[in-house]
Amino acid sequence: MPSSALFTIASLIWGSTFFAITLQLGEVPPAVSVVYRFALASSVLFAICIGRGVKLQLPWRTQKWLMLQGMATFGLSYICTYQAEEVVVSGLVAVLFALMVFWTPVLGRVFYGTPIAARTWGAGAVATGGVALLFYHSIGAAWRDVQAGGSGHFLLGVILALVATIASSAGSIVVGKVREQSGNVMLTTAWSMFWGTALVAVYVLLTGQRFVLPPTLSYTLGLLYLSIFGSVIAFLAYFTLINRIGPQKAVYIGVITPVLSVLLSIQLEHYRPGPVEFLGMLLCLGSVAWALLAPAAKPVHTVTLNNATEIQ
Repeated sequence: MPSSALFTIASLIWGSTFFAITLQLGEVPPAVSVVYRFALASSVLFAICIGRGVKLQLPWRTQKWLMLQGMATFGLSYICTYQAEEVVVSGLVAVLFALMVFWTPVLGRVFYGTPIAARTWGAGAVATGGVALLFYHSIGAAWRDVQAGGSGHFLLGVILALVATIASSAGSIVVGKVREQSGNVMLTTAWSMFWGTALVAVYVLLTGQRFVLPPTLSYTLGLLYLSIFGSVIAFLAYFTLINRIGPQKAVYIGVITPVLSVLLSIQLEHYRPGPVEFLGMLLCLGSVAWALLAPAAKPVHTVTLNNATEIQ
């Protein structure tokens, strides 16, 4: 399959997954939906590995890093994302995930001492201003609602979405440690999803939430789409693309995805952004594209998969 087709597949799938998550919201607790999604996705990946004759066993030192990655990437990040989309339009959550381009080098600087290009700092400042414009009216209205005695759920949703982006970036940093010990991306992704699923399942049990059966056909179809397409096919297409054209070009999927998500929100969620919101989106996404043109930092191996683990 040509690289252009792989790029298109990953972009279209990940651009639609943020809306597909909204099909999972309602009668089933968000954390339970996360368990269902990645239990199915990890099972499919393990089955593919077995079909290829790959031994599933990995040393415990590798599994410890996979547990940490799973907890951040497929646990905390997705719980926060699902809960955020209960009150925030899916397209806006997708735009916030574009900020991973900045969170990841910042965490790389903290944990690995990797230098950050000046362009990245400048683009990050512009993106922050873009996000402020994007949410200016919504946050202002939510704050006035809180002052009037309202719930402030929208503000909490924005905070949860930001936590999700940071958790995904933290998970991508751990990928470097995993790849030092195993180069089998499909197998390590399967194990990471498995550990994330197990940890979220424990959280569900400890908090007294119920494992509700899929209540509707739309929920089931959304679950299948998110598990098979969003969590298996898109990742495999993206990883193959990285091997062909390198991460610096493949990562542009992270710019295309929020654009598609916003367009879907306008069509399917009746989201009607005004001039200020459009300006905020342009600043945010434009700054992300500008930052991606910066030279890659040398010491950190996690760049290879930095943005693969954070796309929904």
